Amino acid sequence: MLKIYHNPRCKKSREGLQYLQAKGVQFEIIEYLKKPLTEKEIQELLMLLNKKPHEIIRTQEEIYKNEYKNLQLTDNEWIKIISKNPILLQRPIVAKKHKAVIGQPPQNIDILL
Repeated sequence: MLKIYHNPRCKKSREGLQYLQAKGVQFEIIEYLKKPLTEKEIQELLMLLNKKPHEIIRTQEEIYKNEYKNLQLTDNEWIKIISKNPILLQRPIVAKKHKAVIGQPPQNIDILL
């Protein structure tokens, strides 16, 4: 079953959710701002996405601009930061057992279908 890591306040995340609904597939919604991901869950998502932590950071967020923009951090440091500041996570992320994609644009989700 698919999982969508979703922020209901984000237009792009809502578009991804609507895209999945329109496809008629079953999926689980994970509102990661209500229950932030653990460091282990972030590491697992990164493996599924085949990305480094800095590649899934929302650089337009104020917290990024004010606290992290010019820092040179390790992957583990970024994972800790994402866990403590889930607003920094790109969205939506859609995952299944062996692969995940960032659903921007929503058509990226087709890779999993």
